[in-house]
Amino acid sequence: MKKTWWKESVVYQIYPKSFKDSNGDGIGDIRGIIEKLDYLKELGVNVLWISPMLESPQDDNGYDISDYRKIYKDYGTMEDYETLLAEAHKRGIKILMDLVVNHTSDEHSWFVESRKSKDNPYRDYYIWRNPVNGKEPNNWGGVFGGSAWEYDAQTDMYYLHLFSKKQPDLNWENDKVRREVYDMMKFWCEKGIDGFRMDVISMISKDQAFPDGETHGGLYGDFGPYSVHGPRVHEYLQEMNREVLSKYDVMTVGETSGVTIEEAQKYAGDDREELNMVFQFEHVEIGGGDYGKWTTERYDFKEFKKIMIKWQEELAGKAWNSLFLGNHDQPRSVSRFGNDNPAYRDISAKMLATCLHMMQGTPYVYQGEELGMTNIYFDKLEDYRDIESLHYFTELTESGRLTPEYMMKCLMLRSRDNARTPMQWDTSAGAGFTTGEPWIKVNPNYQQINAADQLKDPDSVFHYYQKLIRLRKEMDIIVYGEFEALYRDHDQIFAYTRKLGSEKLLTVCNFSAQEAEMELPETFAEGAQCLITNMGRTVFDRKIVLNPYEAFVLYKKD
Repeated sequence: MKKTWWKESVVYQIYPKSFKDSNGDGIGDIRGIIEKLDYLKELGVNVLWISPMLESPQDDNGYDISDYRKIYKDYGTMEDYETLLAEAHKRGIKILMDLVVNHTSDEHSWFVESRKSKDNPYRDYYIWRNPVNGKEPNNWGGVFGGSAWEYDAQTDMYYLHLFSKKQPDLNWENDKVRREVYDMMKFWCEKGIDGFRMDVISMISKDQAFPDGETHGGLYGDFGPYSVHGPRVHEYLQEMNREVLSKYDVMTVGETSGVTIEEAQKYAGDDREELNMVFQFEHVEIGGGDYGKWTTERYDFKEFKKIMIKWQEELAGKAWNSLFLGNHDQPRSVSRFGNDNPAYRDISAKMLATCLHMMQGTPYVYQGEELGMTNIYFDKLEDYRDIESLHYFTELTESGRLTPEYMMKCLMLRSRDNARTPMQWDTSAGAGFTTGEPWIKVNPNYQQINAADQLKDPDSVFHYYQKLIRLRKEMDIIVYGEFEALYRDHDQIFAYTRKLGSEKLLTVCNFSAQEAEMELPETFAEGAQCLITNMGRTVFDRKIVLNPYEAFVLYKKD
């Protein structure tokens, strides 16, 4: 297997609005990130993926860009950004930019021009269609609720927005649009960035017939079959690779919701010349109900394990995995997949990290995950800021599909705002995130969960992550070893081996709050070294009774 720096990296995702505020206005900023580079270096991560920091009206916290070559004023200046690049590089840390090119803001100059008239030179930069029987061109619903079409009286036509109405979709069929995008990417590559995380990149190609979608019992039709992994998406990405990516030593990861193994191999196959890896979401999308993710049902562990194993086995030797449990769009991983009860929080956070970081692929740590940060469980609707949460609350309660009480419980468990509360740096007011009023409330458990305390405690979640990351850097087997699943049907245990030459690793994790019995594989029953354990186990007999949420990794060399 070909060795590359991005396979050997550990990526840390920063949500800039909530990471560190340097000037007391309650909003995180670039100077705040610079202040914390030494903390990130100490953790051991060597790539930062930073969610969008470009000029934006902030309808969707920066994923609605109004100027691709300008830094958002509340985050700082271009000079600040250049300083961040220089200071990160000085510490051996690379920077991934979030590339949002399926759509722009409706305040982008291209769209402002586009909506002026049907013959405007920018008209065809976006997707405009005539009304059908006086209504929307088709029945597609948007990701954030409501129709995916917005009527514009100025020209008596509709424009497509798969997300918010303030996020009109770009028309990738237009050569000029693609040129603009590639030129912009070159601009940032020349600035010295080290790669791109590509937002909803699987949606850039649409079926030009724009047929109605199936309604699946909802209010609107599903655009997925016609806009996700569309007819020309691979052609566009190969062109992007040819025009831009192949000219720089950059890392690329594509957000590809709904991707199958087969599709992932097309996006990230070694010989495809498209992307380095993709984010698949199958494991975080389990447990959905009649209304998608808006449910209080807990995830099914056996289904989760089956999915994780499938991606390990079926991408092996064909494409590279991205490993993650949390990001800015997901609830906190310890609250969802572990147990955020204080009795189990730290142990289960360490267990989850063990399970993920010992697999084959590039691990992603979402800010605060290395501290075991949890969901916030807001009990008032006015505390939420997330456009998706607010839209769906209104849509599902006003249509009578869910009661307001039940929907509030769903938001507590599944809202994106769970991941967006301020980073918990210390026990001072504002959790050390800001000296002002934070843009969204701080989780009150910052007194118990914060970086300052954990840096002082050698047994903290932080130091556990630090050790996992160090092991990955030191041992090729963790990056490149072959994966083999054990105990596939066990209700509590996730266990697997890794092999590289004469070396072997065994990872064992108990995903439950109950004890679990297992038998060590013969290979590891004698003379194996324990690389890491979250509960201090020193004796590894053939038969083992695992404690709740216990994890360990054993190493053996023949």
